[in-house]
Amino acid sequence: MSEPDKFEDDLLYALTRTGEGFRTEPSDLLAGGYRRGRRRWRRRSTAAVVGGAAALALVGTGAVYLTGSSPRPSTVPAAAPSTAGGSGSAAPASSASASASAPPAVSGDEVLAMFQALLPKGETTGGTGTGTGAEPGRPYGGGIAATASLVFDDGKGKSAMGISLGRLADGDPNRAENDCPDKKLVQYDACSATTLPDGGTLTVLQGYEYPDKRATTKWWNAKLIGKDGRQVELSEWNSPAEKGSPDSRPKPPLTPEQLKAIVTDKSWDRVIASIPDPVPVKPRDSGKEYDKDEILAIVAKLLPAGLTETETGGQPGYANFVVDDGKGKSLVEINVQDWSRDDKTKEELFGSAQAQPDGTRVVVGKRGSNPGMWTVDTLHADGLRVVISAFNSGTQQTPATRSTPALSTDQLLAIPTAGVWMLRTLGAGRGRAPGVGAPGALPCGGGVGVRAAGPRGG
Repeated sequence: MSEPDKFEDDLLYALTRTGEGFRTEPSDLLAGGYRRGRRRWRRRSTAAVVGGAAALALVGTGAVYLTGSSPRPSTVPAAAPSTAGGSGSAAPASSASASASAPPAVSGDEVLAMFQALLPKGETTGGTGTGTGAEPGRPYGGGIAATASLVFDDGKGKSAMGISLGRLADGDPNRAENDCPDKKLVQYDACSATTLPDGGTLTVLQGYEYPDKRATTKWWNAKLIGKDGRQVELSEWNSPAEKGSPDSRPKPPLTPEQLKAIVTDKSWDRVIASIPDPVPVKPRDSGKEYDKDEILAIVAKLLPAGLTETETGGQPGYANFVVDDGKGKSLVEINVQDWSRDDKTKEELFGSAQAQPDGTRVVVGKRGSNPGMWTVDTLHADGLRVVISAFNSGTQQTPATRSTPALSTDQLLAIPTAGVWMLRTLGAGRGRAPGVGAPGALPCGGGVGVRAAGPRGG
């Protein structure tokens, strides 16, 4: 199978999982992927470029496969963006009549030209774009997103840039997930999250290509989610490639205000209007779920004496907090999920696990040292999976501040194996865990979005 064909197969698999319960591969868990929960900013963690002109960008549990046109150099004159601040309202209606009168498709070359026109004075090279028209050979016939990527040089050093445009369906939880990442999980220099006058949301992040800063390459990103469901995301780097190239300048060329002006520019209205209606999102079975606050309340009662949850965070099915026993901060994370369905992944992970008297199967693991992570992964007899991890640092990314986590393996084991955890059935109501009255949530589903990758080195 060719590499592009493999990516298309990956796309189709990812899209069929949109809206389904979240699963992780067993190798991901002890490698540290699952410990991150389902945090929102992991949407940018996986991207691959094919032939320098295509990308498979995984977002949550969905994906979009991006293909591009041939590169072409150009010079961009100074151009002032049109009035910023609007996220537009030109989304086509979800009906057959709307499809018949949908605006004409926008070509990849047009998307690239529009992007170039919004940039300050400078030279661009290696430009590629994908449009919203049907193209043979593209997944679903193409047209589900638009992208452009290029290398920009304002005379102070080359910078890889990429922009993507897509639409989120009504009810897609990603519409409400546009805020700054938890600094315990992702290291960055600055971030702002604002609500625009028209009801759209905008996040501007000044971070790093590698959150652990193992390379100095900076990644700055602006993401607009409009009231009409549009998602416009712009990324830039202080390097001519997203990965694998030396830094060419101290920081990316576009300021946060310039990033905002480009993603909110009204010229994108025509592109958004020509994107077909997104696939409806399957509603979450929220009646079965544990939410962040409920998980925190349960764990607070199970912590050893003298330890208190601080710096709490999380989302449905996932919570994190920091404890300090006087020897330094220690990050703790816990995931709670419905794993009652039979599948291959469950057997791979728990098939040989030791079972406790009540039927709970347990897997214990330790990895790394700087920082190190200790994990206890449990699958209860009713199918509820509860996983807890502790670090010898106050974050996932910063160096160890202590020799071991604040919780021993036995203390970690006592939390997910406690009798308070139980699988809920739809309609059973919330707040059923003994001694806990807060409403609950288990993670489920996710939407489809896009992230355009810049030119990739190496």
